[in-house]
Formats: sequence, structure tokens, C-alpha cells
Amino acid sequence: MPTPDAPPPSVPALRPTRLAVIGAGPVGLTLALYAARLWPGVDITVFDARPADKDVSGDPRTLALSLGSIQLLQRLKVWPQDEAQPILQVHVSQAPPTLNGLPLKPELTLSALEQGVPQLGAVLRYGQVVAPLQRAWAAECAAQPQRCHFRLGTAVSALKPVATGGVEVDAGIAETFDLAVIAEGGVFADQARKALAHDYHQTAWVGTVELQSQDVRGTAYERFTRHGPVALLPLPAQPGDAPDHRRAALVWCVPAEDDPVAPLDERQRLLVLGTLLPEAAGRPVALSPLKNFALGLNAERTLVQGRQVRIGNAAQTLHPVAGQGLNLGLRDAFALVHALRDTADMDAALRRVEWARAPDRWSMIAATDFLARSFTWQLPGLPALRGLGIAALQAMPPLKGLIARQMMFGRR
Repeated sequence: MPTPDAPPPSVPALRPTRLAVIGAGPVGLTLALYAARLWPGVDITVFDARPADKDVSGDPRTLALSLGSIQLLQRLKVWPQDEAQPILQVHVSQAPPTLNGLPLKPELTLSALEQGVPQLGAVLRYGQVVAPLQRAWAAECAAQPQRCHFRLGTAVSALKPVATGGVEVDAGIAETFDLAVIAEGGVFADQARKALAHDYHQTAWVGTVELQSQDVRGTAYERFTRHGPVALLPLPAQPGDAPDHRRAALVWCVPAEDDPVAPLDERQRLLVLGTLLPEAAGRPVALSPLKNFALGLNAERTLVQGRQVRIGNAAQTLHPVAGQGLNLGLRDAFALVHALRDTADMDAALRRVEWARAPDRWSMIAATDFLARSFTWQLPGLPALRGLGIAALQAMPPLKGLIARQMMFGRR
């Protein structure tokens, strides 16, 4: 027994939890930054094969972020408010079919005003999201070098479970971490096939379109056509834009085997696009060169495998019909940090994450998969039935509100 004057016995310092984040895209960097801010007992290393001197700010890919994603990035103080174009309204419509000889013009409108929120979401370029996240993570590493590490230009070649618990990460030198989160996504065509995989045999043509329109800036359009969905995401005005012109990111989905867009020149594409869009969207007057991507579903059955967790496109790559892939990944990151930050039992916490994320994850996988497959079904009257469903939703404000809340915050 120590004497009254003896110092108290020393208590061994708790070893920090070692977390490896593989992928420095928006989902991986958000996870790392959120963990550094909310989880003091964690040592975080972010790996990415991207060269350290590569400028990511100019990446022109377009992203649609939900209000929940915006609020998460605002909390981290990395939301580029001045560069984002708010989505104030979403207009969903069906290219007019007929039912029993009667023309239908089904339309569904979701608005921020109706939902009592400042915006439903926002549109901006990939580089505008990743660049501030990367700067913030680099600053976090400079401020806390003892527990925050950034390894750009370092590809992870293998992950291997460790018998004593944890994961061995091979990035040239093998290191052991308590947990590895894989956040590297990529596009469907380049991915190894996961447990649930389906090629929709559809192509997405993406680019930028200029429209002559009197519509209020900030409206996103989703138009269901016989070939597939056509989406317009509003973009910020540029210097020199005419007052009655609007710019939008275009996602034009068509069958891959009998692609009606590929053989057309720019003028022809403009003419065809003009026949597909709803009148409210305006008349397309200019079109950028378009790039094409194969579309498919590629998803894991489970997010968690031992001490490895997949989030974002590493867990599920979806059809862009709902524009929710990135938002789903950011919600994965948010849930993971909150489950792990105060737990003494990591494995139990990971099981809770799996169960907690299942309703949001599987409802989105099922909804996008159903819609994507429905465009390949050659069933008489199917377009008309889809149109009736859209019109029915417009007539039921409570259900419209439920859909809007799920778009903004996911299924809770």
C-alpha cells in the first residue's frame, strides 16, 4: 500500500484508435475531417494515389448535394457558399404518353418554399467541393501532426485482416490499423464487380447546356422519356450571360446498344434535346461537347466486413436517376463517426452502423434500380402508368413532403 506521501500509481495512457481512410475524394476527406473534429481519441491517416501536386480545383464534374450534405459541410466550415447554385425547386415530368386515348401531362414539383427550407440542395463542380476539403485536411494535419496524416501519391495495394484484430494496410510498407474505411469509388465501367451487380445497358451523356428560358434560376428538371431520364441541374450565371438565358448541367440517359445520341452532331443533339425537355425548362440554344459513361448498379451486400468498412461509391454505385450517390456516402461518413467516437467496443459499434444505415441505403438502392430497369421494360402502357404515378404524387402534399425530406436528409 503506498504511503500518504507517495505519488499515485501511474495510469497507462490509452492508445489512440488508428484509422486508415483510403480515398481522398469528398466522402473520404469529409470522414477524416469530421473524425478529427469530433473524435479526439483517433489517429487518422488518409491515403490516395493522387499526386500531391495535382490541382483538384478545376475538376469540372458536376455534383448535386442535398440540404443534409450542405449542412454537414457547413458544420466543417468547408462549404463554398459563393460558388454553389442553390436548388430551389425540382420539377419531375413524364414525356406525354396516352392512356385510353387521353393525353397525360403528369408533373411533380417539389419546392424549398413548400418545405420551409432555404434550399433543397445545391449544384457545384467536383473540384469546388474537394479543393476546400483537401485544404482543410492539410491544415488539420499541420495543426495536429501527431494524429492527422495525409499520404497523397500513395496507393494502397492490399488490405488484410489481422488475427489479433485490425487491418494490415499495404501502401508500400505494411502498417496495422484498428479500422480501414474504403472510400475510393470510381465509375461503374472501371469497378470490379461487387455482390450485387447489374449492367443497365444504358449510357449517360453528360455536359453543359444553355437554355433560353424565363424560368426562375434554381430549378432542377428530371424528364422521363421512352429512352430514359434526362436531367438538368441549374448552374450559376457566368459573366456575359443574357438575362433570359440559363445554364444547366445535362445528364442524358439512353440505351447503350441502340444509342440515339452517339451518331448526332451538336446541332442535331440540340434539336433532339429540345423535343424531349418540358416547356418550362426553356429552349436549348447551345451545347458543350458531351462525354458518355456506362451505367449500372454495383453494390456490396454489407458495409462492414470485420474491421473494413466501405462507404460511398465503394459500397454502392447507383444509377444517376435520383442524383443521390454522393449524398448517401456523406451520410455513411456522418453515421460512422458518430457511432465510433464514444464507444469502447468498436465491433459492436460497427454492427450498429450496419443496421442504422440499412433503411436509407437499401431504399435508395431499390428505388434507383427499379426506375433504371423500368426504362428497359417493353410493357404496353408502362409509361402511362409511370405518368399516372407522378400525377398522383402531385395531388398528395403529405407524400410530396415525405419524398422531399428523404431527398434532403435520407431515410431516417
